[in-house]
Amino acid sequence: MLNSRLSEYVRLAASGETVLVTDRGRVIAEIGPPKVTRSPILVDTLLAEAVRNGWLTPPVLPDAGKPPTPEPVAPLQDLLGELEDDRSER
Repeated sequence: MLNSRLSEYVRLAASGETVLVTDRGRVIAEIGPPKVTRSPILVDTLLAEAVRNGWLTPPVLPDAGKPPTPEPVAPLQDLLGELEDDRSER
C-alpha cells in the first residue's frame, strides 16, 4: 500500500504531518517533515550527516575561519607561453 500512495504520503509530510509506516501492525518507519535544523540543500545535509557520523572531518582553517589566500602556481605569462607552445605542436 505504501508504494501505491507514496506521493500522497510525501505531500502530507511536506505539509507538516508525520506518517507512520507499519508492517503487520508494527511501526517500522516514519515519514515526516525535515527537522528545522536540516538544510534544505541535499548536499549540505549529506555532508553534515557524514561529519556527524565521523565519516568526514571538517578542515581546520589556520586563521580563525578565514579562507587561506591562494598562492599563484606560476606567473600568467609563463602559463600563456606554455599554452601557446602546446597549441603550436598540433
